[in-house]
Amino acid sequence: MDDVNRTETGNEETGRWKNFNSWIKYYFNYECYMTFLSGCYSCKWEAQQKKKARRPLCCCSLRERLFYLWLITSFCLSVFLLFTWIESSNEYNGFDWVIFLGTGVWFFWSLVLLSFLGILATYTTLLLVLGLLLCWEKQRLHLHWYHKILILVMIPFFSLLLWLLLTYWKERWLTIGLSLQILAPYVHLSSISMMVLLSWPVAIYLIHLEGEARMRRYQITSNGRRRNTCCSMLMKLRALQVAVGLPFFLILLCLYVVPFGTHSPCLQEREKLAPKPTFFGHRGAPRLGPENTIMSFEKAVEYGAHGLESDIQISIDGVPFLMHDYDLTRTTNIKEVMPNASSRNPSFFEWSFLSTLNAGKWFSDAWIKPFFHMKPLSEADKKRARNQRIAKLTDLLKIAQKEKKLVIFDLNAPPPRHPSRKSYIHLVVRVILDSKIEQHLIAWLPGSERRYIKSKAPGFQHVGTYYTLKELADENITRINVDYKRLYYNGLREYKAANISINLYVVNEPWLFSLVWCSSIHSVTTDNIEVLNEMNYPYYFMTPNFYMFLWVFMDILSAVFIVSIFCFHWWRASQSEKIRQGITSYTGKIRGLAPSHLFIPPHCLHEAGLAFNISDKS
Repeated sequence: MDDVNRTETGNEETGRWKNFNSWIKYYFNYECYMTFLSGCYSCKWEAQQKKKARRPLCCCSLRERLFYLWLITSFCLSVFLLFTWIESSNEYNGFDWVIFLGTGVWFFWSLVLLSFLGILATYTTLLLVLGLLLCWEKQRLHLHWYHKILILVMIPFFSLLLWLLLTYWKERWLTIGLSLQILAPYVHLSSISMMVLLSWPVAIYLIHLEGEARMRRYQITSNGRRRNTCCSMLMKLRALQVAVGLPFFLILLCLYVVPFGTHSPCLQEREKLAPKPTFFGHRGAPRLGPENTIMSFEKAVEYGAHGLESDIQISIDGVPFLMHDYDLTRTTNIKEVMPNASSRNPSFFEWSFLSTLNAGKWFSDAWIKPFFHMKPLSEADKKRARNQRIAKLTDLLKIAQKEKKLVIFDLNAPPPRHPSRKSYIHLVVRVILDSKIEQHLIAWLPGSERRYIKSKAPGFQHVGTYYTLKELADENITRINVDYKRLYYNGLREYKAANISINLYVVNEPWLFSLVWCSSIHSVTTDNIEVLNEMNYPYYFMTPNFYMFLWVFMDILSAVFIVSIFCFHWWRASQSEKIRQGITSYTGKIRGLAPSHLFIPPHCLHEAGLAFNISDKS
């Protein structure tokens, strides 16, 4: 009896729901389903008591179609920007620092932007899916004006973000290219799997269109008066089949042959894998101790740093000290001690005052940490961090001399009207030489007055930036220190071929370090030494033979699955057509009998996927 009720309810249903008689319709209420779709999309939550008749293929107004195109545009922009920002995770700390310079407030602004883009991408995706489901059910689209306003606001907002990236953050696009280099084999294999899943609805839709086309051809031969209308509809159906099926199979074909053009540094033989890159602790180990403090550098040594990196500024009385920022607000308690002078350049303070500032409470006691994924500090480390002071250059040199570690630093020129403005390089060289540290432990990075440096300290290791090979040869430089994004340009192969030692900064993410490792880079500057030091093998590493096996296996397996899916739906449609023809023949034979003598088994109608109305056939 329940089956009969379902069949009778199905008599009134239209659209895809009627033709496919899906499990959703079989077990759930169609009215609730449609009310949910139209309520979310159009904010019309009234239950639909009467079913709408089937409409043409394109039944929406021009305005609604235009807004749906705007919705597709906002969806593409939101997903693209979200993907871009996810892949730029290595830059989150630098982004937070730049925002701090403008606002004076330290916060995880990068995660705020990530969450915001994720919410917008989810919102546009849901609207897009709801619109597709409504079109599938042959319902008119009526996007609520709330949604329309938000879409019209989002598109300029996304365009502004895109313009800012293109204008002020051009090199960040290279990070996406680097991520695709290491993930290319996995993206390829995942894409084939997605195409197999996508083949199910594509097969349903294409075979349904084929059934519609057969019906139109039958109407052309049986009804001369409707010949032109049926021919026009048949052409539209064929165009839809080409528009859906051709791109699907072209994309699938491209995925089958794309490995011929795939290059990934992490596709290589195991015996050819280079040794693990060594580490320069960026301002020490800033996730384990306050940056540029003695604690931070000792933590970096504890976790196996090959060298120590820092930033040097000169106090007003000529003392080189370690400080990155252009003021003392973020990393000291200057606001508590001298709030009116908190925005002053650190170089305009005397060392006697700088040495009294606390440089660790901001790290141990603040509820917002400098890095989002920091491990909790032990009580001993918290107590030690609270007592940290600004370190002098000589303090760093003592640690490096004791542990036999390289020292590399950025030397910031003092601001105008500073007493050491013209002599700061000479001053720093004199301090280094007076410390009695072995000269080969100094990796000299500043590019000014190299002749003077070579004459006063011939044992320093001179480090270049992104110089040409000729410039490096002229300066007799065998080591360069460059931004990791330079790896995108041919993997820096010309420098490796010339036996130039390469150090990349700042590499924090394990996937990026894995790419650097596979690219045979010698060393990296990192904030994340405690995590990278634990890596014994690069992520996403794969031998060419294993990738070839996976490629061929996935191609064959996916082809078998896709062909099987299409054959299954074709067989299912053929069976439904046979049952429908049998029911039509049966009702033709009993036409004229009393309704009380007429009985059609409900399971036949259910198996055919039809909501058959006997009165319509009489």
